Amino acid sequence: MEKQRNILIVDDDKSILRILTRILQKQGYSTHTAETGREAEEMINNQSYDLALIDVKLPDTDGVDLLQKIQAAKPNMIKIILTGFASMDSGIKALNAGADAYLVKPVEPTELLRILKEKFEERSKTKIEL
Repeated sequence: MEKQRNILIVDDDKSILRILTRILQKQGYSTHTAETGREAEEMINNQSYDLALIDVKLPDTDGVDLLQKIQAAKPNMIKIILTGFASMDSGIKALNAGADAYLVKPVEPTELLRILKEKFEERSKTKIEL
């Protein structure tokens, strides 16, 4: 049996945190939430996560800046950017900073789950090949 995946959701919108938590927990994922970049950094430094879902607009930092910090500290963690303000520029910036995916809110639950499954499968294949 596969170990339970640990996911950090970083968003300042409490309703989005609740919805994503509900969707992911129904699929058997363990979820933790942070409403600020600072809170997310502390959590990442104190616990191991398999994946982070990061909103671009946070009250204390830009989500892509947070992504870069996570990339430097935890390069093997899967990092997915979520945004309600999509643009070609921010998408390119996020992917260049180490994002494994860039999703536009509102994201369909089936699409989110498909992407997560795909990223976890890619990561497990990469680990086997190393």
